[in-house]
Amino acid sequence: MLDLKAIRERPEWVDERLKSRGGRYDLTTFFALEAAQRALRTQTEGLQARRNEISRAIGRLKASGEDASEWLAEMGELGPRLKESEAAMRVKEEELQAELTRLPNLPAEDVPLGPDESGNVVVRSWPEGFTSGPLTENHWDVGERLGILDFSSAAETVGARFTFFRGDGARLVRALTGFMLDLHTREHGYEEILPPFLANKESLFGTGQLPKFEEDLFCLRDDPFYLIPTAEVPLTNLVRGQIVEEARLPLKWTAWTACFRREAGAAGRDTRGLIRQHQFDKVELVWITRPEESMEALESLTRHAEEVLKRLELPYRTVALCTGDLGFASAKTYDLEVWLPGQGRFREISSCSNTLDFQARRMKTRLRRSTSKAVEPVHTLNGSGVAVGRALVAVLENFLQPDGSVVIPDALRPYMGGQTHIKPPTP
Repeated sequence: MLDLKAIRERPEWVDERLKSRGGRYDLTTFFALEAAQRALRTQTEGLQARRNEISRAIGRLKASGEDASEWLAEMGELGPRLKESEAAMRVKEEELQAELTRLPNLPAEDVPLGPDESGNVVVRSWPEGFTSGPLTENHWDVGERLGILDFSSAAETVGARFTFFRGDGARLVRALTGFMLDLHTREHGYEEILPPFLANKESLFGTGQLPKFEEDLFCLRDDPFYLIPTAEVPLTNLVRGQIVEEARLPLKWTAWTACFRREAGAAGRDTRGLIRQHQFDKVELVWITRPEESMEALESLTRHAEEVLKRLELPYRTVALCTGDLGFASAKTYDLEVWLPGQGRFREISSCSNTLDFQARRMKTRLRRSTSKAVEPVHTLNGSGVAVGRALVAVLENFLQPDGSVVIPDALRPYMGGQTHIKPPTP
């Protein structure tokens, strides 16, 4: 949530930063609601002051035995007007708060300006200078021929955009997950968490999924819970409503979870394969930091996600998102895009974001410095480290061999019992 003080102190600057998000947001509605709310507050306070004045006058007249009928008559007329004004003010305050929750985070000053993804900037690639490689088959053809991806059974059992991973496919998912978690916990210093796969409305509001993205979530029919769209939700909410002592920071958590998202807005896009599924696995990275350290933390978090792709020997590029392509809660984001030779292009496999104090304000999470009793919002960061299904896609397409087998990257072989290849089933 945006800082009300910042809006009121620098309204033109805030409005300009919002408009830089592709022109979809501005403060017009906010200013109109605030003006109406301010007018109602002034009116209400004036009526309250008059009520108090009348009350004192009635008290004096009654104490001296004088007639207070005129004052009592005015009090009788004033009461309903005051109640009506107070009710209207509360409604306007609720509308103002709702508008504030609708506004996204402000892009950081060093984020490239641009209306949409066309304004994104490639900041580095690995191997250095890599732009493309030889094309191969799509992963869905490879996976079905190897007998490790079963889309038809999933379509019959559940519906479109689900998959059965079978045999070495299931084992490869487990290997990828174990490899990523071990890398992040043993070398990058994260604490591993296994969170619930359900979250309540308060948690989803805190990280910014509600109310804006409710249509993208799966909600339980008989209970007030949602299936999590990402482990960012339960991990970040570990500090919701808390005052965090400075000595505890930074907090660094990683988690594997299944993630659940409706792909209603992706009709006709990536209808085949694993790229856009309603259920997918992901290893998530979350940081809670001091404000002055969050931008440096974003660089570290992004490098940790990059290291996964390097160890898997998967070509990728790191892209700085422009203002018009930022996510709702993000102030600055790097996307990691892995090379998929079956599609002949790079596709996102990780998104690493600094939300500054935006989520912390929604969650009411504050930092207490060791040198002060005052509190201030923490900064929160999150990133995929990385999406497991898309990593599997990249392995199948980048390590496909002429004989139809797929070489298992060296980093995964200890997790696959020393297995070096996934081969087509014997006829």
